[in-house]
Amino acid sequence: MVDGKINEIHGWAATKSGIQVEPWSYKPRPLGPNDVEIKIDYSGICGSDLHTIKCEWGQANFPAIVGHEIVGKVITKGESVTTLNEGDLVGVGAQVFACLKDDCKECSRDLDPHCPHMVFTYNSFYADGQQAQGGYAEAVRVDANYAIKIPAAIDPVYAAPLMCAGTTVFAPMLRKGVKKGDRVGIVGIGGLGHLAIQYAHALGAKVTAFSHSPTKKQQATELGASVFVDTSNKEELDAVRGSLDYLFITANARSNQYNEFVTWMDYEGEIVLLALPEGQLSFSPFELVNSEVKITGSLIGGKNIIKETLEFAAKHNIRPIIERYPMAKVNEALEHMDQGKARYRIVLENATSSL
Repeated sequence: MVDGKINEIHGWAATKSGIQVEPWSYKPRPLGPNDVEIKIDYSGICGSDLHTIKCEWGQANFPAIVGHEIVGKVITKGESVTTLNEGDLVGVGAQVFACLKDDCKECSRDLDPHCPHMVFTYNSFYADGQQAQGGYAEAVRVDANYAIKIPAAIDPVYAAPLMCAGTTVFAPMLRKGVKKGDRVGIVGIGGLGHLAIQYAHALGAKVTAFSHSPTKKQQATELGASVFVDTSNKEELDAVRGSLDYLFITANARSNQYNEFVTWMDYEGEIVLLALPEGQLSFSPFELVNSEVKITGSLIGGKNIIKETLEFAAKHNIRPIIERYPMAKVNEALEHMDQGKARYRIVLENATSSL
């Protein structure tokens, strides 16, 4: 470390397609005037991490340090940064840069994840050609606009999954104006779904949770669901047909299930994809026309939505259910996640370092 800046960042990188990572170091891009450097304390494991290193969403740019649910403390900052100070506890989500210019069609509409110049936290490139590297590491260097202060009411280890998973489910609820009395369905009670239930419930919605695992009924109810539907039970499915205003798909549903989803909706209801099914969606246009149901999707939340996600979680005591692993056991954690055994998010913890 020289003048408070790290010369080389040590982390765990995937070097080929698979679920194994190995120790690897890289020289970070120069600290810009609007950048901060963060010593990472916690890094959540997201399903996107696995999809990326397994090349399920296309060829990854190896070596790749993944991880975009980052929490840690600012250890140095650029000369133009006025909103953060050394020692501040911050989080970083799935994005580390956007132009944020007033004349940017996307940024000016609070859609900075769609900015033409946006940079994802990993497997993405800055304008200078340097690859962004993520949170399975000791530190990270990002634009200060995307280092979001963590509310004091939230334990940092629980804040990590809110940076991506929490934001992913809350963003479309905010944009679409989910409110008290709305009838909201959540498909899947997993890493995204268990948070979606909590956020929708805190907004005052009547929440119906859908799962093929009847053993999750008690937990779904404790999280805020008013109704639990076992999707293998025809009678329970028949009872909810035509009953929903919104349906958030948080699990990898089969592409041919969407005709069934449409039947759960009231007229002019809206189905929102938060998980990506394999292949093409399959549904009858007649069903859409007849029901006037809309099918849409949602990417991630921009910097302002991340702030709202954290503030809302602090106010309403929304927390992820997590399993904790030391960073040194990241491969064990990835295998656990890949096998579908995580309940429901995994958070990697860095050992105390000299940074």
